[in-house]
Amino acid sequence: MGKEFLTVKSREEVEKLIRSLPALGTETVKVVEAIGRIVAEEICAVEAVPHFARATMDGYAVRARDVFGASESLPALLRIIGSVEMGRAPDFSIGPYEAAEIATGGMLPDGADAVVMVEHTERVDEDVIEVYRPVAPGQNVLGVGEDIPAGKTVMGPGARLRPQDIGMLAAVGVTEIKVYRRPRVAVVSTGDEIVPPDTPSPLPPAVIRDINAYVLSGFAEMAGAVPGVMAHVVDDPRELIDTCRSFIEDHDVVLVSGGSSVGVRDYTLEVFEAITDGQVLVHGVAIRPGKPTIFGSGRGKYLWGLPGQPASAAMVMVALVCPFLLQIQGRSPEFPFCRSVLKGFLTKNVPSVHGREDYIPVVILPEKTDEGFVRVEPLFGRSGMISTLSEADGYIVIPEHVEGLYEDEEVKVYLL
Repeated sequence: MGKEFLTVKSREEVEKLIRSLPALGTETVKVVEAIGRIVAEEICAVEAVPHFARATMDGYAVRARDVFGASESLPALLRIIGSVEMGRAPDFSIGPYEAAEIATGGMLPDGADAVVMVEHTERVDEDVIEVYRPVAPGQNVLGVGEDIPAGKTVMGPGARLRPQDIGMLAAVGVTEIKVYRRPRVAVVSTGDEIVPPDTPSPLPPAVIRDINAYVLSGFAEMAGAVPGVMAHVVDDPRELIDTCRSFIEDHDVVLVSGGSSVGVRDYTLEVFEAITDGQVLVHGVAIRPGKPTIFGSGRGKYLWGLPGQPASAAMVMVALVCPFLLQIQGRSPEFPFCRSVLKGFLTKNVPSVHGREDYIPVVILPEKTDEGFVRVEPLFGRSGMISTLSEADGYIVIPEHVEGLYEDEEVKVYLL
């Protein structure tokens, strides 16, 4: 594929491309190990939960009609005929003006249709109680299937499993579940100037410690991916090709940081063409920072070429790569990727350029407006500064066709 065929795409065009990608394969895992995984099948309850009427309060199982109108001045008198044992079905039934002791979770005896709370009763002797408040049928009782009816779909494809979802699956007897496979992601940092983080001080002149490998791997893990190998490659096209080919064998995605900018050492495009048999899908996106982003695909594997500047690479991760990782896990992607969204007002003007989306890191100030909204201060550090990104609480997005935002203008803050 020649460079003449490659044109800068809008962020919306890349989003449409990402949304068209298929999910990776599936695997069956134990439910207890499935927190955060994406469900790949529909799961229905084979039986009702609960499958018997059970008490939700400590007290006495009764017939509601027998305590109708009961009050402190005119209590209902009931004869105690037994006690319900936890984990066992009662071997007796409740008749007119009879009651049975029952604890929370106990099975309601036949004939009973409500539970009177113990604090609304008083023991007259070993066999008789006085009831001072009436109960309606079904009161303080969880009926058959009231929690989960038999046959109900309790989980569907695309759902992300939370702890409470695991509990629901356990309730219906599901111990294993089919989920989408998590992508395994390798990260390659390129550049003759890059050295490992454990390089002792003082650093030699003209070199910097590797930042991006750790930033990109961390973002990938937050998006549900499995962090794989991290490596550094000097500016040599053959070594980069060999490294990417090696990693792509046992990884689903390779992220290459650096080498995506136009220039003498722009090897990444040639590497992608070699690795993906020419299937370079994106070479340039109309966003800032991150315009020189490259995306390629081949044989069911994916490669991303990201800018070498830390803030630029991180913004491409939240704008495109993390949503992509969600998509291939079978989850509906969020554009952009964030923890949550809140509204606020800018503390100063933010310039932008027509024709691209701008991603601006921001800090949320402690004071709020009179209406209770947060104040949002943009951070204008250079893209090579990791401190700017570390200080940021989140970021705002200036749309492609908007030429900046003004002080006191309302914005959405995407929390990191």
